[in-house]
This record gives sequence, C-alpha cells and structure tokens, in this order.
Amino acid sequence: MKKAYKVKRMVSLLLLLGLIINWNWLSAQVKGFNNDKNSHYDGTYFSGIGDTKYLALLDSAYMMMQPNPRMENLSMLYDPEWNGFVEGPTWNAWWIQNSFGPTFTMLPFMNKAYQTFVFNSQALWFDHIGNGIRKGNNGFIGPKGVLCDAATPKGAWYKQGDGKVDKHDWCYGFTTAGVLLESELMLIRRDKKEIEHYLPLLEESADFIDSRRDPSNNMFLVGPAANLLAPSYAGTGKLLPDGSYGKAYLAEISINYIAALNRLIEVEKIMKRKDKVKLYTHRIELIEEGLSNFITPEGYFVRSIDPDGTKHGVYGAPVHGYFASSPNCDAMAFRIVNDYQAKEIYDMIRSIPELRPYKLIIPNYPSYDDMYEYDGIFQYGTWVNGGEWATEEAFAQMGYYRVGAYHDAEESFQQTLKRANNFRLDNPLTHFGSKEYQPNKPINCVYDCWGVPGGFLRGIFEYIYTAKGLRLYPHIPLGIKRLQQKFPVYFGKKKIFITVNGNGSITSVKMNGKSMKDFNTQSLFLKLDNKTENVTISIGLGNAPALAVKLPKDKPLTITNDKNFWNIDALRISEDTLHKTPENKIAALKNILVFYNTLVKKKLAGTYEGKHAELILRCVQAIDERKNIKDQNMLPQLPLRSRIAADDLYINSTLQLSDGLIAHLNECLQSNDKLKRNIAEIWLNIGK
Repeated sequence: MKKAYKVKRMVSLLLLLGLIINWNWLSAQVKGFNNDKNSHYDGTYFSGIGDTKYLALLDSAYMMMQPNPRMENLSMLYDPEWNGFVEGPTWNAWWIQNSFGPTFTMLPFMNKAYQTFVFNSQALWFDHIGNGIRKGNNGFIGPKGVLCDAATPKGAWYKQGDGKVDKHDWCYGFTTAGVLLESELMLIRRDKKEIEHYLPLLEESADFIDSRRDPSNNMFLVGPAANLLAPSYAGTGKLLPDGSYGKAYLAEISINYIAALNRLIEVEKIMKRKDKVKLYTHRIELIEEGLSNFITPEGYFVRSIDPDGTKHGVYGAPVHGYFASSPNCDAMAFRIVNDYQAKEIYDMIRSIPELRPYKLIIPNYPSYDDMYEYDGIFQYGTWVNGGEWATEEAFAQMGYYRVGAYHDAEESFQQTLKRANNFRLDNPLTHFGSKEYQPNKPINCVYDCWGVPGGFLRGIFEYIYTAKGLRLYPHIPLGIKRLQQKFPVYFGKKKIFITVNGNGSITSVKMNGKSMKDFNTQSLFLKLDNKTENVTISIGLGNAPALAVKLPKDKPLTITNDKNFWNIDALRISEDTLHKTPENKIAALKNILVFYNTLVKKKLAGTYEGKHAELILRCVQAIDERKNIKDQNMLPQLPLRSRIAADDLYINSTLQLSDGLIAHLNECLQSNDKLKRNIAEIWLNIGK
C-alpha cells in the first residue's frame, strides 16, 4: 500500500499546502472558539489558557467518566455479577462491537478500578472462546479462536444474533476488535501473569482471523454479519442457489486486523517472543499490500469487493454507490493511513453532509443496497443501516483531531453532553442520530455513548502504547494557548501528567523537569523504564518553552461522616414511594469508609480494592452534592418518571458497586495472593 502511494504523494506534494490551508474549512474549525487567547480556565480536571469553551468541554468529557452530581457517568454501568461493566440496564451482556470505541478511547484514563471492570468484562469473551467443541448460546459450535457478538457468564454468541442468523458467518469483525482491545489492555496494565494467560488465546484468535486471508490477494473473504455493525453486511448481497449469500472481501477486517496485530506484536515483545513478532510483522506487510485494492482514486476506502471485482461503497456509483464510514474512520484513528490520506478521507466525509445530519457520524450514506433485508429495523436511518453508533463516533473523533478538525469534534461531543445532562444516553440512535432507540424508557444509559467523550479526550494525544514506552501525538485545538491535564494517564503502575504550552509543532519536551530529545515535530516517545511512579511531561509547541511543572499532590478522599451525608434516600423526590434503601446497605457504605481509611493508613489505597472503595465513596459524595443542587433548583427539570429513574440510577449503581466490592473481598479470603487475603481480612475485621 505504501509503495502504491509513493508516486501519488510525490506528485501531490506541491498541492499539499493548498489542501491544508483550505480557508473555508479552517474558518469552520475556528468558529465558536473564544478569541481571547489570554483567558484562563481552571476546571476540575483541565486547566489552561485560551479557548475556555473548549477547555470546559474537555473538563465535562472527563467528568462523564467520574461520579458527579449533574449527569450520567461511567460508574452507573457496573454489574456486580461479574464485577465489571455491562452494556446497560436493558442490555445485560457484554458486546464487542458496542464496547469497541468507548473502551479503546477511555482505557488510557482508567484507574485500577475501571481497568479491572473492563478486564473482567472482556474475560467473558475469552472464557467462552470457540474451541471446536463448545456450543454457543444460539446453538452453533464455534471454531477454534472465534470470539463472539456478546457474552455473559452463561455463554456467548459465536454468530451475530439478529436477523437471518442461520445465514451468518462467524464473528470475524468481532474477533478482530476483541484481539485489539485485549492487546491494548495488556499493554496498559503490563501484568506479565495476565499476559501469560491471555497471550495463547489472543494467538488463537489471530490465527482464526488469518484463516480467511486469501493468499492470492491478501484480502479477507467473509460472509454475512462478519462485520462489526452486523448484520448490515451481506457479503456480495446475492442469494446463491443453496440459500446462502456469497462471500466478499471486507476492508474493515484488513484495517482492524493490522491495528490488532500492531498491538499484539508489542505484547509479544514484552514476553520476548521473537518468532511471533516476526510472523505478525510479515502478516502486516502482506495485508497492507492487499489493502491497497480497496483505495479509490480519491483516497478513501470502499467497503468491500466481490470475488468478480465488483466494488461496494464507491460513492456516487449507480450500484452500491454509498460511502461507508467504518473502514475510513478506523483507518484514520489507528494510523493505518499516512497523514496525507487521512486528510483525503476527512475531505470526503466533509463533502457529504448527509453523513453527519445531527453532528454524529452515521455508518453510511445513502442507504445500503446490498443487505439481505430492508424492513423493520433494517430500514434506512434506524439501526445498522444509517442509524448512529457512538462506538464508531469514537474513532471519527480521533480522526477529526488528527486532521485538525477540532470544531467537528466539539460539535459531536456537545450533542452527547446534552444527552448526558438529560439522562438520555441511548444507543444506537434512530432517525439518523436524532432519537432514542428506546424512547419509552424514563431514562437511557448505554455504555456505547462513552465513545464520544472517550474519543474527544484520547484524540488530544492519541497515546500509542508499545513494549518500551508510550508515543504521544499532540493535537491541540487552535484557540488553546496552554493545556494541563490534572488527571493521570496510566502506563502499568505509572501515572503520567501532561502539560502543553503553545500551539503548532513540537519544539521542546521535559520529563520530570529534565529536557529530553526523543521527539520530532509531530510526536514524542516516552521511555518509561525508570523507577519513578509519577511522571510529569511538559511539551513546548511552536517555540513556546516546555514549562516547569509540579507533580499534583495525591490527596486521599476525605468524607464528612455525618448523618445527612449517608441519607442517600433524601435524593429521592416525595412522589417516589416505591424505593427505600435497607439499613444494612447504608451500614455497608459506612463500613466501606472505615475500610478505605484503613487502607490509606496502611498505604494500600492505590490497590484495586482501594480504588473500588474510593469509587463507591465518590458516588455517595455525588449523591450528597446532587441533593444540595436539587434543593437549589439548579438541575434540568426532567419529566417526573425520568426524575425518579435518574435518582434511582444514582442510588442503585452505588449500592451495586458496594455489593460487588463486598463479594470480591469475601472471595479474596480464599485467594493465593497474600496481599489480597490481607486486604480482605481488613474488611472482615471491620465492625467486630
């Protein structure tokens, strides 16, 4: 693919400056920015100088991950059954396609509690990995290495479970995304015992995917519902005499498999497995050659190619003339394409306003004409055919940052922020991204939606994890003169705090106050092999100096232990007569405070158990703050049913987090891990 584009890049070099300095586009990105470059912003999670509106949005994006009194947050998607995240109150399983975008984009910012929740949720996929014997929940025996559409502790679905399931292919797109997410998690956690357990399973899945690579062209031949937003893809879309649908070569498998192998290679490097590094590196080279077949003269990717050469997804063609968002957004986000082609892809997206009718990207415009069904939820604009999926918006966001389309990223997140404040975080969205999928519920809370704040945050630096360190690509919005992240980015046991001064190309970098040279104009590489647990990174852009930065003080959570604080039912309105929290649940919350304070004294608050306890207490704190805000009539006035459901969501999610921690601590009493047993015994002795 790189060779195929070499001549084109050389010919286009003189035009590149003109393409970048597109004044109509540039003015759109600056629109809405605070023009006072010296305005200061000091939020809870971000501070800076310049565009205070954008800085406040960044603050809100991270706030959506943390317990807070005003809007839905990530802690509300916890399930004690598997001590992890769940898709949502009405979706009691863990889907790969739905979690792909939000998990990938939020992982760098997840502390040990959230990381563990993701770890336990994704373990459901690998606990039920296909082995040629095990039967899935819809009756199919999955081949060795296949992952699933979704999983619960009771089993998994090896074929996408909606539509004409008997005609569906295995979950190739799901498996590819699962390998990518698990490899990324291993690179961030850097726990060799975990890697030793999961690496053989990841290798099985990688081989399963590669089994469909056609050696004649190095493209992946797959059938209906083998894509991620399944079952919108039906192979060739042509019904064969035996009742099946013909297979076709699907671009997104190639793109996401390259991204997955890039991460799997780094995991193999950690374990010093040179043979696997060599094998997967060779596979990438072959797949890149095959991927060049999907590129149009305009630089974007078609969706698929039939064995007879017919292309699906050539925009404007008389047949199959739609634009497919997924392969193109993913290619930008995962750096499968160079900067020039990323700009070409973005220009194509920008030229089709119907792809973002409500500022959130939809999978295709116009309607697919190659599905096997078009009625009901398959109608255009409703579900997988033109409905909005936040899991894909996550990668669109990262693409916007990469090409400097900051206003597009801002507009997208603002739409999601409105929904968060109104407790309407539903997904997918129907009517091309304007209405809830479950509008009759009093509130909506779905994990997918966190792909938008996740992409809005991760797009700033990208965070490329490797075996030896972390690469950052700063993308600082045009109106921001200085930016500081008050929260850490995680790399194993390390916490990294980043500050940027100036705008433009990188000209200086300091790590823990000392100048470093491992950077170029676009990126910097952090070799994090020293013993310092907390790391400050200061970046100077456009000849602005890299500032001297002090490490933020790690202050333990302090709670005012009074009666009103623990009266969580005071949040409920008088019309809510159905719910009341049992006294033993309140007693457990009070004991968790004692437990947490004991861990702080013993310098164990940084453990997973300490972070889980802290999360629970922050949830109680958010309830207390929400009570006060509500008393001052400073919350959006939701309909009565929604107000009751929102209050219950705060309280119920807190109690579920409490139940999950207590269950975990009871299990730890039998653990072979001495530290976990000791922590569990601390809990056991409370109240005696």
